[in-house]
Order: sequence, then structure tokens, then C-alpha cells
Amino acid sequence: MARLFSPRPPPSEDLFYETYYSLSQQYPLLLLLLVIVLCTLVALLIVAWASGRELTSDPSFLITVLCALGGFSLLLGLASREQRLQRWTRPLSGLVWGALLALGHGFLFTGGIVSAWDQVSFFLFIIFTVYAMLPLGMRDAAAAGLISSLLHLLVLGLYLGQQPDSQPSLLPQLAANAVFFLCGNVVGAYHKALMERALRATFREALSSLYSRRRLDTEKKHQEHLLLSILPAYLAREMKAEIMARLQAVQGSRPESTNNFHSLYVKRHQGVSVLYADIVGFTRLASECSPKELVLMLNELFGKFDQIAKAEEEDEKGTAGGLLSSLEGHKMRPSLLMTRYLESWGAAKPFAHLSHVDSPVSTSTPLPEKALASFSPQWSLDRSRTLRGLDDELDTGDAKFFQVIEQLNSQKQWKQSKDFNLLTLYFRDKEMEKQYRLSALPAFKYYVACTFLVFLSNFIIQMLVTNRPPALAITYSITFLLFLLLLFVCFSEYLTRCVQKGPKMLQWLPALSNLVATRPGLRVALGTATILLVFTMAIASLFFLPASSNCPFWAPNVSSMAFNLSWELPGSLPLISIPYSMHCCVLGFLSCSLFLHMSFELKLLLLLLWLAASCSLFLHSHAWMSDCLIARLYVGPLDFRPGMLKEPKLMGAISFFIFFFTLLVLARQNEYYCRLDFLWKRKLRKEREETETMENLTRLLLENVLPAHVAPQFIGQNRRNEDLYHQSYECVCVLFASVPDFKEFYSESNINHEGLECLRLLNEIIADFDELLSKPKFSGVEKIKTIGSTYMAATGLNATSGQEAQQDAERSCSHLGTMVEFAVALGSKLDVINKHSFNNFRLRVGLNHGPVVAGVIGAQKPQYDIWGNTVNVASRMESTGVLGKIQVTEETARALQSLGYTCYSRGVIKVKGKGQLCTYFLNTDLTRTGPPSTTLG
Repeated sequence: MARLFSPRPPPSEDLFYETYYSLSQQYPLLLLLLVIVLCTLVALLIVAWASGRELTSDPSFLITVLCALGGFSLLLGLASREQRLQRWTRPLSGLVWGALLALGHGFLFTGGIVSAWDQVSFFLFIIFTVYAMLPLGMRDAAAAGLISSLLHLLVLGLYLGQQPDSQPSLLPQLAANAVFFLCGNVVGAYHKALMERALRATFREALSSLYSRRRLDTEKKHQEHLLLSILPAYLAREMKAEIMARLQAVQGSRPESTNNFHSLYVKRHQGVSVLYADIVGFTRLASECSPKELVLMLNELFGKFDQIAKAEEEDEKGTAGGLLSSLEGHKMRPSLLMTRYLESWGAAKPFAHLSHVDSPVSTSTPLPEKALASFSPQWSLDRSRTLRGLDDELDTGDAKFFQVIEQLNSQKQWKQSKDFNLLTLYFRDKEMEKQYRLSALPAFKYYVACTFLVFLSNFIIQMLVTNRPPALAITYSITFLLFLLLLFVCFSEYLTRCVQKGPKMLQWLPALSNLVATRPGLRVALGTATILLVFTMAIASLFFLPASSNCPFWAPNVSSMAFNLSWELPGSLPLISIPYSMHCCVLGFLSCSLFLHMSFELKLLLLLLWLAASCSLFLHSHAWMSDCLIARLYVGPLDFRPGMLKEPKLMGAISFFIFFFTLLVLARQNEYYCRLDFLWKRKLRKEREETETMENLTRLLLENVLPAHVAPQFIGQNRRNEDLYHQSYECVCVLFASVPDFKEFYSESNINHEGLECLRLLNEIIADFDELLSKPKFSGVEKIKTIGSTYMAATGLNATSGQEAQQDAERSCSHLGTMVEFAVALGSKLDVINKHSFNNFRLRVGLNHGPVVAGVIGAQKPQYDIWGNTVNVASRMESTGVLGKIQVTEETARALQSLGYTCYSRGVIKVKGKGQLCTYFLNTDLTRTGPPSTTLG
């Protein structure tokens, strides 16, 4: 027992649970245990005085009780010091246990003749409370319980074994005591195991709920960052509200909007300055850079532009200029020189807040150890102070964690709880209360099994201390059959395999177990019946005795020789069965505590019923048996009346009240934690749903910024912040489609609300174009961006880099056909819009294919884009094209011809930056032909 009195070890990985367990057990259980003991000592003095005894005539009793009052008052004062108790829980628990043992042994040798049944109920109280009310681990509690049992058996065995043979046989009584203590240890360990399981589950759910809240807050921040990276704040708010409204409409809480137009988010501004900056010679620079260098350089450049556009201009001329001069001193190629120069600016990486290693990823995964590590206690902060610094010493996660601990602290359940009724602990939400009462309880069968153990213990005890009359054997046989039937019903689910091989008429039997677990009314009925069976059989032996006073030892002519020969009452019942019947009643009290999820009011009713029945039985109707036992033990006239501690009926009644109030406290505590566990599960489930919704929104927004195959690179993959997304492709088809007539159509007047209706029409055009992307056959088309009334898209970006060169030309450029069909579909969409808006817009399309570089750049406004000569030429094909036509380069025309499309030559035209190029128009009136077209010169 050295570890019981040793201070706590250094903080371990279960430190948080230990803190929570200490707080939840410290108040009120440990304090209430000391209060119960103190009240018991005071009650002993009051009862002794009320029974007419002179307290001064029994100085050993008075000294024992007064010393115990002082000692336990001191322990109560120590236990009230919350801060000290958290550190010295084990030593204080050891002191309480030692004091109880000392008090129990003091009671053994105080007040009269020592008998084998003395203080069995009090030692049973010590054993049970060591498990149920002292904040000890299971090993410590089991060691304390077993030592308490052995001490009582050894002390009485050694003491009574040396006494003259003036009492009944000692071995059956010690065996009965051993059964009592063994049952008390098993029941206590069972109670502790279930409570610790419930406490740990509640703790994990509370911590998961806190973690879920942090993740929810993180997702909200991510969502805000994403929205602000796409739109200004005032438009982001409107879009967010619209998205949430759509989600609620899908869930059925709101009717869907009947508006036929797509949502439009616009705001008119006055006095706006517009800057359009281009990098001169970028195409040549891009050809000299690797994809990684190109994306890094652009990210640094545009990231710096974003930072400048965002609170404060910094004068970095001197530092940057000096660095550039020093770099020019070394011979570097221009691309690398520009990269090194831009790196000195320290621009942020795109979506760095989303790809951080500590970013939460999944809602379905269990709480990881790293997440637990984020809620570090104060002493953990002290150890890592040098690593984290003094500024972030007070981590908000720790504060929130200990706030949750405070919420779980049972001391404050009646003061601060907003979910429970302060008196009844009912949920204030009636629907939640209904769900709690109707919830399934798979552990009910284990409650019944442990109650059967108590019943079995009572049976063995009564067989040891009685003469086993036939009527008692028949009664127990019938009760055994009832218990076996009940156990069969509760554990019938384990008969599934056996029943499947048997007749079909028995295949319904396994469903009985599930029926009991899911039907609250049936559980209450079976639980109540089980407890009443144990109650009834605890006093079954007394049913075979007359209720009237008929003690043979009160006769004045009874000799001492008769005393030595007979220990039996009329009906062949030994006198020693009287105190053991009281002890069996105490075990009946314990059986009520085994049903952890039974409602508090039902436990209160059963405990009151059993308390009233036991007290009326042993203090009224059968009180003469206790007096008869005393008459048998105390023969002389001076010693006829023993001390109160040796009078069975008084000590039995006091034991009943002690266990009644103790089990009432535990029942209240169990009710609270069962309801708290249900509440946290419900809250956690709701918060997880909210988190999943936010994560889906974040992912949806991110996939609107990035292509579907690129978005996972920035969320959920634990990318390092210094990584940038870049990819090179050998064959990508790029499309530019514009509505040039829209520039002439757009005007600002009072009739069209200062251009608002014009923009609404453009929004409808672009939105209808976007709807085409959701069709399965256009799943390979990626929208890059829109510039005014120009729509930019590409195909071939979802292929694996480096594989295109290893494939034949026909297969690697097969996606060109998808882009052609997409371009034709764009024209068809525009025709439908023209029909409904009474306009005559026409589409001008340019196509080109070839190698490109893709990447994500920008610090505050990240954007996915593609670069290369292929992109520039595709843009020129659109700007130099003809309305209603799809213009392509000669190389693209040859590729399309190999796919079965028809192209005809437009001739040689002048293209800015490219000189004279021979271009072609795609024949969109004809379907794809089998052999290659001959119109391509």
C-alpha cells in the first residue's frame, strides 16, 4: 500500500482525464463521505443517549466516538482545500481509508462481547465506499477493499479462536463474512468500473465537443478567408447568406426561391481608379523558367502586390535594392535573379492557413493525441515556455478546456447548469427529456447479472447460518428459476447461432434481448422486479418464524447448561441468523445501486420502501429476536444490557440509514452523469453536423476557386507552407469565348438602373455557361476565369503530368473533341438566351492546344491560372476571330482533323506578337466524320 500514500507521479498522457476525474470525484463524493461518517458518529451519541444509556458509564465508547469526530473533522477540513487536494488525492484517500479501518476495529472491541457478526455492515460500508466514493484508481481501490476484508476476518478469527467455546461454530460465520466481503468487493468494483467508463466517455465527448467547436471556428475562419480571397467583404456577406439560405431550403426548413434569374451581387461605386498592369516580355521569361521557378516567381510578385493592396506600404527600397545589387554581382540567369529578389520580399503562400499541419481534416476520425496535446495544462506550458515564447503562453485552448472541466464539475451542477432542472435534473427541453428516457440501454443485462450475484451471495450466507429448512430451500428454488428466466431473456442475443440451426419457431428468442434493451417500460418493470426479488429473499428466513415474542432464554429457570446447548429459536432457526439477516438487507440496499441508468426517483422510491420495511421488521415486529440474542449472550444481571454498538437491532437500523443516504448520494451522482453523457453526445453530434456543413461549404468555395483535382492539394493533405502548386502539361486545349456585342449593348441610364439590368443579363450568360460544366460529358473542362464578357476554359488539365508525352498523339489530344463540343454548346446556350431576351448576341471563339504551365499564385487573393505560348495564341485566336466562328491554329486544325472534324482555311492573318499566321475555322455545321477531312490544305 506504499503507492496509496505516495504523492502523485509527474503528469502523464492521461493527465487531463485525471484532472477531470479528481474534480468530479472530489466534489461532492469525498466530502459527502466524510459528512456521512460525521453524521453517523453524532447519530450514535444521540441514539445512545435517547435509549437511556449513561454515556459516562461506557467511557471506551465515548472516547472512540469523540476521537473519531475530531479526526474526521480534521480530514474534512483538509479535503475542503481544493488546490491541495488535487495534488495529494491519493495520500488523503489513504488517510480516510485508514481512519475508517481504525474506527471499525475500535467499534469491534467496544461495548460488550465480541461476536463474529460484529461490524460486518460497517466494514462492508468501508469496502463499498473505497470503490465508489474515494478518488482512487481501480488497483488501489481493489487493494484497499481486499485488505479491509482480510483484516476483519483475521482479527476476529484470531481473537475468537482463543475464546472458550461459548458461542456457535466460528467457521460458518467467518465463511459467511467472507461471502459478504467478496460480494461487496465485486459490487464495488463493478460500480466503479461502470462509473469510470461513463466518466471517461463523458470526458472524451466533452473534449471532442471542445475540439469540434475549435474546428467549427476554424472552418468559419477558413470560409471567411476563402470568401474574402474571391470577393470584397460586402459581397462576401451577401453570398454567404445566400449559400446558407440554399442549404436550409434543401433541408426543407425554408421554401425554395421562385426567382427565375441567377443571384446577382453588384454594387455601384463612385470615383473608382482602375489599374491594369502587365509584365512585358513575360512569355519569353516563362520559356526560360522551369514550372516551379515560374510559379514561385509569380507567387512572390503577385503576393507582394496583394500585400501592398491590403494596410501598409513599407519602404524596402534600401534592403531590396541592396540585395538585388549583391545578386547581380554573381552570374545568374535572369529568371533565377528575379526569383531571389522576390523571395526577399517574403510574400505569403496561397491558402497557407488551410494547409497548415495542425488544420483539422476529418470529422469522423477519433480524437488524435496531437489534438489532446493542444490542450496543455499550466505545468506543460512551463516546460515548453522556451519553445513557444512568453506571448502565447496562455493558450485559449487550455482556458476553454478548463472551462469544460468546470462545466463537468458535479459541485456546480445545481448552480450553473442551463440544460438541467436544478432540483429534479430533468432536461429543460421536453423533447430531449423524452429522447433520454426512450434511449436504448444495452448494459441492462449486466445490471441484472450483477444483481443475481448479490442474490446468490444472500443464498450462500443463509445456507451457512441457518439449518436449511425445506420451506426455505423450496422458496429459493422458485426464485432461482425466476432469475434464470430473467437472465435468459436478457442474454438471449448470444443464442443467435444456436437458434439459427434449430427449428424456425425458436428463431424469435434472440430478439428478446434487444426488446429489453430498447423498451424503457419493460426495463423498468424487470429492474424493479429484480430488486424486489433480492429484497424479499434477504429476509426470507424470517418468514418461517412467528412475529410474537417467544424467546426461551427469558425464562427464569433456564440453566446455564441450556444456554450452552442451544442457540436456536422456535422453528429451528439459529439465533445467529438474526444479525446476518440484517447484513443481507444491507446487500439488498446495494442491489439497488447496481442499476446505474435507473431513474433517481425510482431508486428513491425503492430505497425508501426497503428502509421502511427493514426498520419496521427489525425494530418492531421482529425486534424480540434481537433482544433474545442479547439474552443468550449476556447472562449475568450486570451485563444484561450491552453497549449500543453490540445491540443488533439498533446497529442494524443505523446501518440501514447509512447505506440509504450513501446510495441516495450515489444515485443522484449517477443520474447526473448519465444525463450529462447523453447531453454531450447530443451536443457533439449537433456540432459535428455543423462542422461538416462548414467543411462542405469551405470545400465548395475552394473548388469554385480551384479545379477539382487541385483543391485537395490545399486542404486535408497537410502540405508544408513552403510548397507551391505547379504542374506542367504537354497537351492542353485552351478556349477563349467572348461576346463582343455586349460592350455596345452595355449602357448606364435610369431605364436600366444605371447598367444593373445589363449586368444581370451578362450574369445570366456566364451562369448558363457555368451550368454546362456540371454535365458529365464536360467533366474534363475546367473554367479558368472570366474577363469581362470573355470566358476562358481548358481541357487536359486533369491528366497526370509527364504521361502525355509517352502516349500517341491521338490519345493525348482526344480531349480536344470535348472542348469543341463545349464551344458549340456555349453557342447554343447563347442562342437560347437571345431568344428569351430578344437580343442577337453572337459568340467569338478561339482555340489552341499545346504545352502549358499551371499553378496557384497570390497571397491574399490566390488564383489558379495557366501560362505559356499556348494560352497567348488561344487569346489571339479569339481577339482576331470572327463572330459566330471558332478560329484555330494550323496545328490545332490538324489535330481536330485526326479526330474527325472539318476545318477550312481562313488564310494568313497578322497576329500581335506572333507575326503572320495561317488560321482555320472549324466547321460546326457538320458532325464528326469518319475519315480525316481533305479541306485542310
